[in-house]
Amino acid sequence: MELELRHLKTIRAIAEAGSLTRAATALGLAQPALSAQLRRIERALGGALFERGRHGVRATPLGELVLERTQIVLPAVRELQQEAARFARTRRQAERLRIGGTHGPLLGALVDHLAGAAPATTVTTRASWSERELAGLLAEGRLDFALAGTCGSAAPPGAPHLAWQEIAVDPVFVMLAEDHPLAPGREVDLAALAGQEWACVPGDGCFADCFTAACARAGFTPRRMYETDTASCVHLVQVGRAVGLCRATFPPTPGLTTRPLAGTPLVWRHLLGWHPGTQQPDTAAVLLTQARIAHARAAARSDSYTNWLAQRGDPDTALR
Repeated sequence: MELELRHLKTIRAIAEAGSLTRAATALGLAQPALSAQLRRIERALGGALFERGRHGVRATPLGELVLERTQIVLPAVRELQQEAARFARTRRQAERLRIGGTHGPLLGALVDHLAGAAPATTVTTRASWSERELAGLLAEGRLDFALAGTCGSAAPPGAPHLAWQEIAVDPVFVMLAEDHPLAPGREVDLAALAGQEWACVPGDGCFADCFTAACARAGFTPRRMYETDTASCVHLVQVGRAVGLCRATFPPTPGLTTRPLAGTPLVWRHLLGWHPGTQQPDTAAVLLTQARIAHARAAARSDSYTNWLAQRGDPDTALR
């Protein structure tokens, strides 16, 4: 009998279960069938893999050797399967792009820009609140590129095998009802909002912790935070229920205004991610350029952001 991958999985299952009975249950086999299979495996390997006792099984020295090798072989095979699935799912044709993104105007701006710059390219999109989910879709080959972000200098999301490049760094602004007492000012001190309730879109990064830390530095603990979709955040701000947190590229919206926070206590780093094993470097470079152009266009539509940039000159210098 030649040793097969399923035999290694059986050996691992027996060792993890600690008994043939429990292993048979986990594998969906009758115990006699598992015992017979184990004897065939042991004959193929030249000796006993487990010592049987009243309290279960224990690996022999040969069994320990085999189990040590399974820790290398089984993960390697799983990685091979994932790589093959990712390769099979990846559409290498230049006329198709699958792009994912979190909430915010950048995904729409990029799709709009690509429609004009590359009209023959079919672009499909997937939105998610979760940067980790987008990273997982990249790793599985179910997305070609993803627009995500991190708070400040936090590490990019997802597996270390992914490539991430910075598109831009923006200050975090606040959304105020247009009749809010602080709306007429050029900027708002975070401390002046100590008594407010807050609204923000959800995410699985460290932004909530960074916001809480910024409030602590300003001398207060934030009151209730409503984490909800963008439309609901806008509504809560428009009716005066909350002050919203948003990226500086947030588009003009009736009934509210956006203002920078004095001292820029919070920043958001826009990133473009892809898997190097499924994307050519030149394709990634082109899309990164397109994403930066799309960001610049989104920023230009925000008067408050345009004014903020005009006051500070080079935004990269102001935010680093």
